[in-house]
Amino acid sequence: MIDELAVLRDQIDEVDQQLVELFARRLKLVAGVGEVKSRQGVPIYAPDREAAMLARRRAEAEARGVPPDLIEDVLRRAMRESYASEKDTGFKCMNPTLGKAVVIGGAGQLGALFAHLLTLSGYPVEILEKDDWAHADQLLADAGLVVVAVPIDQTVAVIERLPELPADCLLVDLTSIKAEPLAAMLKVHAGPVLGLHPMFGPDVSSLAKQVIIYSEGRGGEQHEWLLAQMRIWGARLQAVSAEEHDKAMSLVQALRHFTSFAYGAHLCAEQADLTQLLRLSSPIYRLELAMVGRLFAQDPVLYADIILSSPGNLEMIRRYHSRFGELLAQLEQGKRDAFVQQFSTVSEFFGDYADTFLKESRNLLAQANDSRHHAD
Repeated sequence: MIDELAVLRDQIDEVDQQLVELFARRLKLVAGVGEVKSRQGVPIYAPDREAAMLARRRAEAEARGVPPDLIEDVLRRAMRESYASEKDTGFKCMNPTLGKAVVIGGAGQLGALFAHLLTLSGYPVEILEKDDWAHADQLLADAGLVVVAVPIDQTVAVIERLPELPADCLLVDLTSIKAEPLAAMLKVHAGPVLGLHPMFGPDVSSLAKQVIIYSEGRGGEQHEWLLAQMRIWGARLQAVSAEEHDKAMSLVQALRHFTSFAYGAHLCAEQADLTQLLRLSSPIYRLELAMVGRLFAQDPVLYADIILSSPGNLEMIRRYHSRFGELLAQLEQGKRDAFVQQFSTVSEFFGDYADTFLKESRNLLAQANDSRHHAD
């Protein structure tokens, strides 16, 4: 029996080795694709091509008796690696007459990421840091693009310190609030202005499928090239007014970060045994705990600034606190029926999204469970 098992395992090892060779070959082909895309200015992320390819592979897998979800999982992981590899080949320059791009705060993580992407796209890039302000006039005098990528609490002050920029220079900020910085940019610069909010951290391997929100300021035609450039980088662009953006971010960022912070602070106050919690956790709790723990592996100043960036954020958190108390009071009073009724009301609010999120979360939970290593 042992010999028979060993033979089968050897055969599996041989197939796995063949898979490694096939993936190596695929990555070489991807590098060629990246070079062609770079020359032709094709975005690294092509959603229609990806969807069609996955549909074909799923159909082929089903015809061979292979679970389609298995093939899709493998291919999606391979494509994620492919997108990361493609960006290293560079990108087509969408505005070759732009001249110089200056990233204020380019030594920071997010500023450095955009400086790197602009460099890969063929633009000459210079960095302006706080110690360089004595030379700001000279650095910015012939700039075609100025990107403000400084901490939230410094953004407006930095914008207000800007010297007069060339009339056709595009002024952009990367802040997670939009109304106040956009107003400041419009006040100090008479030329084209655009507000950006990258909805990702600086540690992303690629901008493929990453969302960048943009809020119109002034001179729409004069910043179309930058929108096109970001699409080539693979980003998904979402247009929204500065006011609507800030209102949405009170939920998407401020409330979400605060609730993660509060839960982590509660675990700390309770002196919870994290090792035991992980050992006893279901995949969904492990994933939830990972998202909370992820917060505390990052810069606390950044999250404090995000939460405190707007009075509306604190008002949203206060309403959440009040609602939390109301629901807790129902439970303390033993109002089981009220809980069930509230649950049904919220289910109706989510509608079809509830089933969509259920399906999406199954994939996330499977991946979370796969990553676990049980020594026992």
